[in-house]
Amino acid sequence: MTIDPALRESLRAASRVVALTGAGVSAESGVPTFRDRQTGLWERYDALELATPEAFARDPSLVWGWYEWRRAAVLRAEPNPGHRALAAIARAVAHFALITQNVDDLHERGGSVEVVHLHGELSRPYCGECRAAYRFPDAAPALPADGARIEPPRCARCGGRVRPGVVWFGEPLPARPWQLAVDAVRRCEVLLCVGTSAVVHPAASLVDLAAHSGATVVQVNPAPTAADRIVGHSLRGPAGVVLPEMAASVWGTR
Repeated sequence: MTIDPALRESLRAASRVVALTGAGVSAESGVPTFRDRQTGLWERYDALELATPEAFARDPSLVWGWYEWRRAAVLRAEPNPGHRALAAIARAVAHFALITQNVDDLHERGGSVEVVHLHGELSRPYCGECRAAYRFPDAAPALPADGARIEPPRCARCGGRVRPGVVWFGEPLPARPWQLAVDAVRRCEVLLCVGTSAVVHPAASLVDLAAHSGATVVQVNPAPTAADRIVGHSLRGPAGVVLPEMAASVWGTR
């Protein structure tokens, strides 16, 4: 991959860089996206319909079983070179913020710190009644059978049903992560938009915010996306290939 010299100098000169990542980054580690075809018995279900408050109220053991299947799959996945490259860029830039729409911990396991999770985290469930945090057992879960129904645990404080620690469709984003994201994007000189289709709002609006604030917006994606109309530069290819090459070429990381 060849980076335009003018873009390379813009990236190298930037002291405030933000990366906004989406499902494509995790997909390169084998984590299926919502738009991927589900496997096994889960093929009978629409992932977009399982990820709602209404689905959990209607059939909590089905939804909890699906999320336990997802959590077990994530724990078996490994960070890819794209995750590690972002951690390396963070060490090379004076002010770096990593904002993700992903609910896994692959960024953290890839070396990133202070990751802003806009859509929550699979590893942080909480009580649906009193919102008390629930801690999973330390032992990694067995991979549940496809389609397995698993009754959610109960809250030790109030007895309420524990729910997945993610933002479901129809729910607002948590206020603090969203404000951190907006503040970082508004101040950044460069926004790296990586592995995201830029169609899920309000996260997609961060790309517009960066562009309107005068930042250099760079998209890293194998295919065209809705962000093509906004970004100044599109680097075609998987994050696991493009980001390490970018990091080495611009910031001299190894």
